Amino acid sequence: MTSTFLPESRVPDSRDAPTLRWGIMGPGWIAERFTESIQAHTGQVIAAVGSRSLSRSKTFAETFNVPAAYGSYEELAAAPDVDIVYVCTPHTGHHAAALLAINAGKHVLIEKPIGLNADQARDIAARAEASGVFAAEAMWTFFLPKFDVIRQILEAGSLGTITTISAEYGEHFDETHRIFNPLLAGGPLLDLGTYPLALVTEVLGKPSRLHALGQPHASGVTAQLSAVMQFDGGAQAVVNTHLHNFTPTAATIVGSKATLSIDGPFNMPGGFDVTFPDGTRLRHSEPVGGHFEGLHYEAAAVARAIAGGNTFVDQRTLAASIRTLEVADEIRSQLGVVFPGEADPSGLPAPA
Repeated sequence: MTSTFLPESRVPDSRDAPTLRWGIMGPGWIAERFTESIQAHTGQVIAAVGSRSLSRSKTFAETFNVPAAYGSYEELAAAPDVDIVYVCTPHTGHHAAALLAINAGKHVLIEKPIGLNADQARDIAARAEASGVFAAEAMWTFFLPKFDVIRQILEAGSLGTITTISAEYGEHFDETHRIFNPLLAGGPLLDLGTYPLALVTEVLGKPSRLHALGQPHASGVTAQLSAVMQFDGGAQAVVNTHLHNFTPTAATIVGSKATLSIDGPFNMPGGFDVTFPDGTRLRHSEPVGGHFEGLHYEAAAVARAIAGGNTFVDQRTLAASIRTLEVADEIRSQLGVVFPGEADPSGLPAPA
């Protein structure tokens, strides 16, 4: 029988979340968007900011009315007026920065990807557990109201048996962007590809078979990659990500009973359709938005979890973050992509 309605989002108002004092570790672009969002939509407090450059910290603090600015990550981690550290350094610094905060007894929310590889993610999870602090990856998409609705649809089995997922994400970047720097773990996989990979692994788990294709870029990073995956039970998924130009950033989850098509960009606030074989279409409408309109949901969810005595969030568990990076590691292994500090399976030295 075809469903006649979709579930409602259960995500509470972000302003109702208990207040935490946040420290920003790495005052870059995403830190600015995060701060803008939670200052506008929540009662959370940005109490401090830390950078390897004191002048950058001070500029950020003045711009966003943050009371404390530090000239090192170590000082921020040790700051007594900080409950939780939001790690938003470059990818190559996520692991070390997270450990600084954890070792100082601070809770951590770590920008995606939580680490360069699954080993780093496992280490963060183990250290956080040993220290009894909260840790999670800031995969903000899964905290949005629409993804709570999607989660309910999947859990209810409304789509039937999932057979196919297709998801893609491409963008155009100025040639000076860090995404073209091999020493900063550049290429599309960790910045863009993590979204379709996270969606696929969230719904279907870890693939039993994977075949990856890559295209090199003149800068030394990967310009484009695609992966075809098969899962126990026969389901398949296809993902593509690249640096060539903007794409619809579409995602489709196909089931035996219905198809769920998420409006692009699927990783941001917006709507989706559930379509049945008889032509019935159910629409989830949500205002289209970006980081400003959506980042506050993850901050509020984290605050609620910590206030409730939890060291994780259901929306993005550490096990899920590790699983996504395991798939990313397999893709890189097939393409021969090595990030700074990793061992190169070819025997050649890794980038310094």
